[in-house]
Amino acid sequence: MKQILVTLTLTWITWGSFGQSLPKAISESDFSIGKSITIKSKILEETRNLNIYLPMGYSKDSIKTYPVIYLLDGSKNEDFIHISGIVQFGSFSWINIIPESIVVGIANVDRKKDFTYTSTNTLDQKDFPTSGKSENFVKFLQKELQPFIETTFRTGNSNTIIGQSLGGLLATEILFKTPDLFDNYIIVSPSLWWDNENLLNYPPTKYSSKKSIYIAVGKEGEVMERTAKKLYAKLKNEKTENTKLFFEFLEDKTHGDALHQAVYNAFEKMFKPKKE
Repeated sequence: MKQILVTLTLTWITWGSFGQSLPKAISESDFSIGKSITIKSKILEETRNLNIYLPMGYSKDSIKTYPVIYLLDGSKNEDFIHISGIVQFGSFSWINIIPESIVVGIANVDRKKDFTYTSTNTLDQKDFPTSGKSENFVKFLQKELQPFIETTFRTGNSNTIIGQSLGGLLATEILFKTPDLFDNYIIVSPSLWWDNENLLNYPPTKYSSKKSIYIAVGKEGEVMERTAKKLYAKLKNEKTENTKLFFEFLEDKTHGDALHQAVYNAFEKMFKPKKE
């Protein structure tokens, strides 16, 4: 009993001393890495939320312009925060793998609807009953979102899209059908199994502009790995001298965690200045 009392006394003294030595907070404020904007889309007939990361040096009084990175799955509880962190880190002068850039995170409403074209596979139709509206979403990107961003912020002449999983399927569809919508494509773990892998049989639209295309897949099973490699082989066979093409198999990553590493690697390969 005596030992218990001694222990309790020492604990109380310890807690008391910690309480006396802790600093007092003198101010508190919210911490933000960007801004959120809600727009009304006539094409989609719905409101869409955008999460925007602006470079630290961004100022209304400056005339400097910035490249734009469009991020699918760009909600706050999806990929916006950690991808914006890579962009900020990569643009530090002592890292210098990517120029200071604006990130536009497109928050989802129904990614199964927006990121897929109509599938002829009955199982796809059953499992994804709202699917098949990617053409409409691409029109939204082209006719509403990009013009809105370009008139609202000081944008440069370079646009990048990042898509993973179904977002990777959509990024591939855009590359094949409307390639000049973006200059750079980061396609991670694309769901090319969709529609019996038929997108891989689609003849890509020719383009003459410069492109950088990065494809990555983790250890994600036979179908995911095979179709990602097949996409790379198809693009490699058809690429022009204006195209830089990269592929990585991230054998220590899975479908759930490949994106972060892939995006960092993509930035290094696509944007890092070459040493003279």
